Amino acid sequence: MATLHTPRWAWVLTGSGHFFTESFALIHQIEHCDVFVSKAANEVLRMYKLKLDFPETTRVLHDKSASAIPVGEFYHGVYHTVVVAPASSNTVAKCVHGISDTLATNVFAQAGKCRVPAIVFACDTAPELETMAPHGLVKVYPRRIDLENTDQLKSFERTQVVESLADLEASVRRRHAELASHG
Repeated sequence: MATLHTPRWAWVLTGSGHFFTESFALIHQIEHCDVFVSKAANEVLRMYKLKLDFPETTRVLHDKSASAIPVGEFYHGVYHTVVVAPASSNTVAKCVHGISDTLATNVFAQAGKCRVPAIVFACDTAPELETMAPHGLVKVYPRRIDLENTDQLKSFERTQVVESLADLEASVRRRHAELASHG
């Protein structure tokens, strides 16, 4: 078995379908990435008929324990960046309120405790959105509390909240360039 390249990316998939397939495709462009698949993300993967077939430098970590054992690697410098994309309103709300009872929220919490920068692609960013569901385009009307939670997350240290796929792509490229200039 090859030596694990560190530090590496940590990408968290949640139960949001908002730009899920596009976020999934972006993971394929990143080398040395661990994909954290929440239980809700597993359901979305099935709905979109996607398979976890990533490049060989990618590890896939599933939500299989109450304590989310894989997050312990944050304390050993294994990760340089966390991307939560797409981030469901449930994940954003829990992150804002310090609840870390899922793999996704636990990864975010541990990243913060270890000062690892995070990029969060929140799905609820405007009073009215269009998103692609498994069977076509749908309109979504985020609640005021969802929008407030997204705004509150923007104030977190070392956390960048992006509101579009283009912003997510640009943020990942920017972070990649920062890492390359330091490496």
